[in-house]
Amino acid sequence: MTQLNRRDLLKFSSATLLTACSPRIAFAEIATGVPLHGLSAFGELKYPKDFKNFDYANPDAPKGGTFAFSPANWLYNQSPQTFNTLNTYSAKGDAPPRMEICYDTLMEEALDEPDSIYGLVAESVTATADRNTFTFKLRPAARFHDGSPLTAHDVVFSFQSIKEKGHPELLLLLTEMKEIVAEDDQTLRIAFTGKHSDRAILDIASNMPILSKAWFAGRAFDASTLETPLGSGPYRVGRMAPGKGIEYQRVDEYWAKDLPVRRGLNHFDTIKIEFYRDRQPEFEAFKKGDIFWRMEHTAKTWVTEYNFPAIQQKRVIQREFPDEKRPHLQAWAVNQRRERFRNPKVREAIALCFDFAWTRKNLFYGMYEQSQSLFEMSDFRSNGMPSPQELAIMEPLRDRLPEGIFGEAVIQSTTDGSGRDRKNLRRAVELLQEAGFKRENNRFVDGAGKSFGLEILIQAEVFTRSYSPFINNLQAIGVNASLRLVDPAQYQLRVQDFDFDIIGVAVMLNATPTSESLTSMFGSRSASAPGSYNLPGIADPVIDALIEKVGEARSRDDLVTVMRVLDRLLRIRRDWIPNWYSANHLVAYWDMFGFKEPKPDYGFPVESLWWFDEAKAKAIGKA
Repeated sequence: MTQLNRRDLLKFSSATLLTACSPRIAFAEIATGVPLHGLSAFGELKYPKDFKNFDYANPDAPKGGTFAFSPANWLYNQSPQTFNTLNTYSAKGDAPPRMEICYDTLMEEALDEPDSIYGLVAESVTATADRNTFTFKLRPAARFHDGSPLTAHDVVFSFQSIKEKGHPELLLLLTEMKEIVAEDDQTLRIAFTGKHSDRAILDIASNMPILSKAWFAGRAFDASTLETPLGSGPYRVGRMAPGKGIEYQRVDEYWAKDLPVRRGLNHFDTIKIEFYRDRQPEFEAFKKGDIFWRMEHTAKTWVTEYNFPAIQQKRVIQREFPDEKRPHLQAWAVNQRRERFRNPKVREAIALCFDFAWTRKNLFYGMYEQSQSLFEMSDFRSNGMPSPQELAIMEPLRDRLPEGIFGEAVIQSTTDGSGRDRKNLRRAVELLQEAGFKRENNRFVDGAGKSFGLEILIQAEVFTRSYSPFINNLQAIGVNASLRLVDPAQYQLRVQDFDFDIIGVAVMLNATPTSESLTSMFGSRSASAPGSYNLPGIADPVIDALIEKVGEARSRDDLVTVMRVLDRLLRIRRDWIPNWYSANHLVAYWDMFGFKEPKPDYGFPVESLWWFDEAKAKAIGKA
């Protein structure tokens, strides 16, 4: 699976404005002209204006040590297997994971709230009555790593450059930004067209990096380069070997280290990432102690291979941490830019060939659950018949909706667990025939006699085991199905250019999606944008209309209702075919770290939260 986590898939942190003095006032009711220290959606800010640090941070933790780990998530153009550029905000090339920790944003999200952000570079933000204009007051102390001031002019340069040349997952958020102006060095004004959602400013304020205008003078903003763009964040790039490894060094003189949103975080002196072309050599490196922390994504490995000496000696800890309380999308994207996949009956037939019950028993050791929704583990998952509130949204769209959406929410097919359920496979054959394909000599062909081909693109050998039974069933009904394993650079390029039939993707959304962020995955506007996460190429005006309604939601109940309708439609369309998910993080680590418990509910950036414990390290011979 491609692991996308947009900060994990761009934080998906839609939020609304609240006054510092009245934290329970909702966005639509706040007084205008009031400088705000934080932004939230539909409810209260947990932290007051004078808070010292987030509750999950530890200001007393020691600084020092190295955190060598295998990243469990990444974003933008990043790859966990190689890198050939340090520009992570362009669609060009493969950047190393965690480049974003070198750059600050206007505001920072709280990981123990579903949808709140607080001032980082921006000390405060003020909204106009129509919510079309927001004015940020920047902190005079903000600095880049070379000591030069970070000003509103740098923000203007960054946002304008991203809107013109940046990675699609960022530039799409700025579509409705009409104007951005530096009124002086510390005052920034952002104006929208009026077509944006009220909460769009939250995605922008907490996700857009601030880059140095002076550094980029004479340099192409979107260039693939191994020259490190000047940063301002808690870390800077240290030693690196393209394609092999990279180190990030903590910035001792970091300008924001004592701000409430940074205090008690970012303890390691060095964050180290080494690159492996496959999971097995990475696992071997972990067993030897070259890597100190890893999240396991393979059930067989977790159950059968964590029996090496360091485990038996209790120097390595094997533990499950609860997953975040955020919607989980783990599915196969079926590329409808290829005509043979445009008929929903074809996509349903493909889904019928996957026997989850057999796979769970024989390959997954009973550890995973079958995904039904694209918003698993959240209130946005639809169940049973539509509620009256859902019907109120659906009825005006009845003539443009599939009739089946008014019945029970679609669930993935159940099987007899044999691995080749004859009933499901017969139905898959019928659906392909109904879609216009003919079966000749036990092989499906189109009207021109061309074989019906289906290739699942993968980037690691580990997927061969879990995908092969799926491929075998597709072949059994007459589909010319195959797996294609490519190297990481080729995989990244093919995904960016939508050059695939089917790929597997795992994405964690945030608790409060916005219309802008949903557009990047499901909206027509992103279907033709190379590098976007609309991997199936969805371009449906009804989905666009529902996404727009997400932006109009004025309460969490309203948001839940619209999202459930969207879920019903996406599930019946099968642009994405849900497969499986886990309710927990499977984590193994050398017992040389300290951390606060419980982990925050809405994020798990271990490299920021944990710290090096010298006494523990000495006890296991790692100091």
